[in-house]
Amino acid sequence: MLSSGMLILSFPRFNLEFLAWVGFVPVFFALKNKTLWQSFLLFFITGIVFWSGIIYWLVNVTLPGTIVLILYLALYFGVFALIIRPFTKRSAPYVLIFIPSVWVLLEFSRSHLLTGFPWALLGYSQYLHLQVIQIADITGVWGVSFLVMAVNVAIVEIAWSWLNRIQPRLRISIAFLVSLLLLAFFYGSFRLSGWKTAGRKNPIRISVIQGNIPQELKWDIRARGFIMERYFDISADALKDRPDFMVWPEASLPVALEDVPYYFESVKNFAREIKTPVLVGAVTLRDGLYYNSALLVSRDGETAERYDKLHLVPFGEYIPLRAQLPFLEAVVPIGDFTPGKEYTIFNVTSQRPGGNGLASDSQSQRPQATSRFSVLICFEDLFPQLSREFVKKGAQFLINVTNDAWFGKTSSAEQHLSASVFRAAENRVSLVRSANTGISGFIAPTGKIVSSVKDASGNDIFTPGYKTQDIYSRRGGFSFYTRYGDIFIFALIIFVIYCIFRFKS
Repeated sequence: MLSSGMLILSFPRFNLEFLAWVGFVPVFFALKNKTLWQSFLLFFITGIVFWSGIIYWLVNVTLPGTIVLILYLALYFGVFALIIRPFTKRSAPYVLIFIPSVWVLLEFSRSHLLTGFPWALLGYSQYLHLQVIQIADITGVWGVSFLVMAVNVAIVEIAWSWLNRIQPRLRISIAFLVSLLLLAFFYGSFRLSGWKTAGRKNPIRISVIQGNIPQELKWDIRARGFIMERYFDISADALKDRPDFMVWPEASLPVALEDVPYYFESVKNFAREIKTPVLVGAVTLRDGLYYNSALLVSRDGETAERYDKLHLVPFGEYIPLRAQLPFLEAVVPIGDFTPGKEYTIFNVTSQRPGGNGLASDSQSQRPQATSRFSVLICFEDLFPQLSREFVKKGAQFLINVTNDAWFGKTSSAEQHLSASVFRAAENRVSLVRSANTGISGFIAPTGKIVSSVKDASGNDIFTPGYKTQDIYSRRGGFSFYTRYGDIFIFALIIFVIYCIFRFKS
């Protein structure tokens, strides 16, 4: 219970991230002298309590589904205990690396099995700790998870060695802990000190629109006029900041685009009238198939480009194994969306007055500059491989459009935001978020949250509004992680296999 509580508090919205560094210490001590079955049960219960405190908000959508998901996710805690239990009896130095390696590989597996659920990775607890997360441009979020777990393991080893007066083990554990932390913090300081926007030219100015449309109204035919009027009014207010283009959230159109084309035509007319491109989220229908899409409407009112969501939400946007398990359709009565096939790269041109910042509109006309970006729809920003692929194909910054209204005024929105922070830091690109009910804003290539939509009281969720920011497109080479991907994971796999064979011998 103590470990689960500390881990829960380390994630949003409590954000007591320092607790993650010691969160596993109590349960690791409890693991001593347990059988394999007792070890599994101990960690499985820890996982149940942890995940109940993290994804409690899912009950707003489905109670049975929440229970099943919690039990499934808790299994990873149990399997972790089964794998590491035999190694906790050994005093070999490699155990200090083996245990966090196993944890990270299980997180990686969870992020891919059954289409993947990479939510609340241990590294995400540090999303506000800029120095720590800079290593993500080499290792991805996995390196931060490794670091946090390794500190937990080292603390336990230090305490255990001290209590039992095992001096060689104590010295090795202290040296490991100090070296690991110094390496991470020095690298983080180096990367942060070297990141400057001074001297960069031709920023692109973007306004994100947060409509705050209640979920119960989103598809209500009687609310269509109200929804469109809300988006038009907020967008008109944003014009005073003279944005190069505007971003509306996921499925901001209250209809399937081709079913009732009138509403999309009104967006085209609006873009033509204000002479500003608009990126709009919409459900689209083509050849009898539904897609979750993002469409860029140019300043002359034409549809310039379209992106169809690649990674759909199971049991939210499609039913897995529908043909083989037809009873699921009665349990989850949804229509299937179709996944997209293309990694779309959008192009937008900045051509408004101004230099660096919003206060310079009186300056001379800056030259036109075309920027390239890609869109991550809904929880696509949870998957590092998607963002990496977009950047490798030419995206100079990323935009996440989403709708987290389903989950109410809970920690869900900020937990989702923490994933976006890492996609920015991993690929060294700016990331822009437009969320129906929040959190909408801008993230720098360092992972720093630069600004967000807030009301007068400082609330950033369930409030309508907009935010405008100048961002700079990626102009240099790729980060190590973007270029080479999950080499860190492959290294951990090799090391774990080596340890297992060495243990058996």
